[in-house]
Amino acid sequence: MQVRTLYPEILLPEWMTVMSERRTSAMAKPLWKRMAYKHRFLYVMFIPIAAYYLLFSYIPLAMGLVISFQDFRIGNNLFTAQWAGLENYKTVFTSPAILRSVRNTLVISLLKLLFGFIPPIILAICLYDIKNRVYKRVSQTIVYIPHFFSWVIVYGIFFAFFSTGAGVVNQLVELATGGRINFFLDPFWFLFLIIFSSIWKSIGWSSILYMAALSSVNTELFEAAKLDGCGPFKRVWYVTLPCILPIIGFVLTMSIGSIMTTDFEQILMFYNTQVYDVADVIPTWVYREGLGKFKYGLGAAVGILNGAVGVVLISLGNSISRKFSGRGMW
Repeated sequence: MQVRTLYPEILLPEWMTVMSERRTSAMAKPLWKRMAYKHRFLYVMFIPIAAYYLLFSYIPLAMGLVISFQDFRIGNNLFTAQWAGLENYKTVFTSPAILRSVRNTLVISLLKLLFGFIPPIILAICLYDIKNRVYKRVSQTIVYIPHFFSWVIVYGIFFAFFSTGAGVVNQLVELATGGRINFFLDPFWFLFLIIFSSIWKSIGWSSILYMAALSSVNTELFEAAKLDGCGPFKRVWYVTLPCILPIIGFVLTMSIGSIMTTDFEQILMFYNTQVYDVADVIPTWVYREGLGKFKYGLGAAVGILNGAVGVVLISLGNSISRKFSGRGMW
């Protein structure tokens, strides 16, 4: 009361007093209520995304888990199908065809990781160092285009180049050696086609993340490296790679997590009965046996185990990324 009498000019206006009281009452609300009100429009925008994943990912996952323990047939549902217990999982670990598909999946995925992980990094560094903007944009467009081709088109292109009859590559091989190579029927050359076509199709698109990371690198670091006498290769080794190491770790983690999955459309377009021993992978086996022969329970069991292995591999890749780069996905 003394302050109000002696210094009336320091009294807060009425509207400020009201706002202060409202703020105090708002802060008294629980945190989740304040967040729900503050970000309410973002939550509304998130509803379609959550509904999509709920309907097409989580609910099918739960249904597949139940079906994997059943002898599911056409005309059955989750409540009328005969219970099979662990029979489907026993078949997964004992069937030679399934074990062969697992082996082929690992071999193809590891070869893609081994030969396809480094090229996008090299391409991104090369594109980043191009100074002419027009030439840089044209080069980026050329290397990005194959990503938008379907595997049907890619197969047609590779068939035109590598077919035994009129293939351009085989004509050159014949001129050099006097013979031709059956790229699509020979197991070794078939794997070569799978790896090479995958790299050719994805190298440009895979370099986008690295290009984005390079655009955020402080250019003064490159200037300092030049002043210290570093050449182009040393600048890449001591400046470029350390700066994009977190992105490299992220991509490596995702690649390791997808080792048990490979491009289903690619294998389906390229493979044939002559190369089943090296080309029949888990997705094509599930498509041919699980859907084609109506072995839904067995196909669901393979899918569940495949997903479980993927989760383990992603966790392993995240641990490796944290160890070597200091950062991970979580």
